[in-house]
Amino acid sequence: MFATIRNLLLSALLAACATKAPAPLPARLGLLLSPADLGQSISLQQHLKVERNGRIEELDAALEVDDGHLQLVGLAFGQRVLSLDYDGKKLDSWRHVMLPQQVHAEDVLEDIQLTLWPLAVIRAALPPGWRIEDSALRRELFLDDQLVCLVDYTSMPRWTGTVRLENLRFHYVLVIQSLPNNS
Repeated sequence: MFATIRNLLLSALLAACATKAPAPLPARLGLLLSPADLGQSISLQQHLKVERNGRIEELDAALEVDDGHLQLVGLAFGQRVLSLDYDGKKLDSWRHVMLPQQVHAEDVLEDIQLTLWPLAVIRAALPPGWRIEDSALRRELFLDDQLVCLVDYTSMPRWTGTVRLENLRFHYVLVIQSLPNNS
């Protein structure tokens, strides 16, 4: 009897292994674009507002991009809570323990690049199944022809004014208000 049960379980296990499960969706797009690909140096002071699950979190940030590096420092209540340094190959980051667990350096970098880098650079780096469309003041990102992200701008160049990124896949809205750094 135990041999029969064992054989049934073994058969069920083998059948389960033989059944090909659908491939899971990638957790994120995976953009890792060179800072030089932005095409110019920028230095911005920003105010970020993230809306998720009915909650609003706010953060001030300083963003600098030149040919060799992207650096971002995030502040809440005057205290550093996040820093990123990306040279086009390696991303170094630091986060305060009080920063929500959903905030990952790779995701922050990806949102920055998705909103600011030129369309042609992003398009060339997209993995299979992804597509990006661009009009004067809007970007739309698709995965397998399903809209997953909208980015709306109030002015050109795109890092001036206000940027509103709505991630339909991960259900959050990021609003970025930028001012040129006068230093």
